Amino acid sequence: MLSLFPIFSIELILSKNNMEVKKVFFVALSFALVLRVAESFEFNEKDLESEEGLWDLYERWRSHHTVSRSLDEKHNRFNVFKGNVMHVHSSNKMDKPYKLKLNRFADMTNHEFRSIYAGSKVNHHRMFRGTPRGNGTFMYQNVDRVPSSVDWRKKGAVTDVKDQGQCGSCWAFSTIVAVEGINQIKTHKLVPLSEQELVDCDTTQNQGCNGGLMESAFEFIKQYGITTASNYPYEAKDGTCDASKVNEPAVSIDGHENVPVNNEAALLKAVAHQPVSVAIEAGGIDFQFYSEGVFTGNCGTALDHGVAIVGYGTTQDGTKYWTVKNSWGSEWGEKGYIRMKRSISVKKGLCGIAMEASYPIKKSSSKPREHSSYPKDEL
Repeated sequence: MLSLFPIFSIELILSKNNMEVKKVFFVALSFALVLRVAESFEFNEKDLESEEGLWDLYERWRSHHTVSRSLDEKHNRFNVFKGNVMHVHSSNKMDKPYKLKLNRFADMTNHEFRSIYAGSKVNHHRMFRGTPRGNGTFMYQNVDRVPSSVDWRKKGAVTDVKDQGQCGSCWAFSTIVAVEGINQIKTHKLVPLSEQELVDCDTTQNQGCNGGLMESAFEFIKQYGITTASNYPYEAKDGTCDASKVNEPAVSIDGHENVPVNNEAALLKAVAHQPVSVAIEAGGIDFQFYSEGVFTGNCGTALDHGVAIVGYGTTQDGTKYWTVKNSWGSEWGEKGYIRMKRSISVKKGLCGIAMEASYPIKKSSSKPREHSSYPKDEL
């Protein structure tokens, strides 16, 4: 527990008729309380020895995340929380290159987590669309040298981490990361763009909070352009396309290309030149509670979540990784990111990351050109 000011110091400060001094004290007190909340996630064996200790941990977790539960629901959720605590604790005792933590998903079952946050059903949408469309070319095919590491965040091509909420719109977030990236590379201006426009308006093939495909979203943006996030803010729910906002595109692209399937070497060439949209299987329990390090956990290739690769590198011990931007808020993972092991023996890549990669094409740095008007039945 943090020790604050000694009692006599507090009394001395409060006894002075000095508002500035009092203000400084209360700021310091508030900061200390924030630190105490942050500390609540550090638990040890003693916290796990009794039901009382686990209850105390659960209450601290609820307080930090402002999670309100009815009495009956709290008892049921506590049992889920307890199981998740044990998994996080036992996993972190193992010699793994990554760690887990009790994040905001800590009293959700893995089934609930998958259905809400990894429910984009990329495989489902792919089956109905057939093979990726693209233009059949790969502009980076003949690239023979790439940097040993790339971080598009440091190059100013990546906006802040966003939160999709309880809406299966990860495909829109993945698309927007890639478009924001290529637009910054071409124009030297980082413009936060609107996921909600895609959710509300790109409905011919994609299905808003019920999932979609990034390549279809790229084609939508090619045809209509995309407006800014401030002009069309995200609401984490399906809505009606707002005609007053969509006719003001801020950014345009000229199309998209697909990275050769199951080819991490080709994927590396693409990421060396721009952020790339990818699909992964992200519904595993270790993915749910990922905190830091290079993820090497168990996962398959049942693609259920859209994310974006914004860089790559190698750790000091020689482990190669992808830097992946997620859309579950900045408290998850490494401030909203996950490093995933790359160059593995399986062609599809870890969690299928090399199966469904694509990126937008932007040939010019000029302002958005005139775009097609939205069909009336889409507004």
